Amino acid sequence: MLLNRRIRGMAVAAAVVLMLAGCAGTPSGQAVVGRWGSTSSGQPNLDIQNDGTFAGSDGCNTLSGKGLIDGDEITFGAISSTLMACENVDTWLSKAATGNVNGSTMTVLDDGGSTIGTLKRSGS
Repeated sequence: MLLNRRIRGMAVAAAVVLMLAGCAGTPSGQAVVGRWGSTSSGQPNLDIQNDGTFAGSDGCNTLSGKGLIDGDEITFGAISSTLMACENVDTWLSKAATGNVNGSTMTVLDDGGSTIGTLKRSGS
């Protein structure tokens, strides 16, 4: 009887550990996940997934990559981009290092921590 209790207790403990391990890859917040910016011609936009993958445009070139989400912040990893030259388009989004969400606005910063632009949350 004592052995059965111990086995049951160990099984419950193992189940809890497995459940917690399964949550480890889940972002701590959903503030960053979703569509940002405008898909209008020449406008920057990003679509960010739960796992940190992102895709979009800097208004000229298509962008993609994978970042790390932590609460209301994303740290962008290496950004893959096409290399088109577009006149009169500011391609600031291709220089993104981090993005911080406050409400429906994502403030995008470069490697030096300077704000380079903002994106508004767009419809799903």
